[in-house]
Amino acid sequence: MPDARGIRILLVDDHPVYRDGLELLLGSIPGFEVVAVAGDGAAAVAAAAEHRPDVIVMDVQMPVMDGIEATRRILAGDPGAGIIVLTMSEDDESVFQAMRAGARGYLLKAASQEDIAQAVRSVAGGGVIFGASLASRMADYFARAAAPASSTPFPQLTPREREILDLLAAGRTNPQIAQALYLSPKTVRNHVSMIFAKLGVDDRGGAVVLAREAGLGRL
Repeated sequence: MPDARGIRILLVDDHPVYRDGLELLLGSIPGFEVVAVAGDGAAAVAAAAEHRPDVIVMDVQMPVMDGIEATRRILAGDPGAGIIVLTMSEDDESVFQAMRAGARGYLLKAASQEDIAQAVRSVAGGGVIFGASLASRMADYFARAAAPASSTPFPQLTPREREILDLLAAGRTNPQIAQALYLSPKTVRNHVSMIFAKLGVDDRGGAVVLAREAGLGRL
């Protein structure tokens, strides 16, 4: 969670004019602090390791290393990182790939200051931001990704997410899950938010129902 200094942000985009403008915009919002900027995915990975920001606003298409691979590498080192991908269009297929890599939201590059602030605050607090139209397409995308049929329930989830869902279905609280899996509470909250998004449910109850129907929660 953000500390008393506010939400610390890493901004990643390869277009200097857009990057500088977004830096000024984010820096003007009370409670936001842009701690670093980067122009490509490799620089983003290094900056994330150095500054440990609360939220990373990440362009998808960049030289050296794209935002999808950068997202994957950052989360491998810091599973609790909150990453929002930037895209020119909701129809960009790479956005779905970024979500599969672990990003927890998207922003259109033409988003308003209010939308940007809402997305950053939500992800900093452990939430997931997609938007209604993208959320429905994500459900279809993950359903297609689940085919052909698999003996593993919820193949769209990572092994860690399935492990956490199993514990959720068994009635464990987030602190209990964190203790059982030797994870931080923040990391568990982030995983739970992503589970909700991938399953297309709004809350814990909906996830538990689906999990128990699939035979999970019998620890």
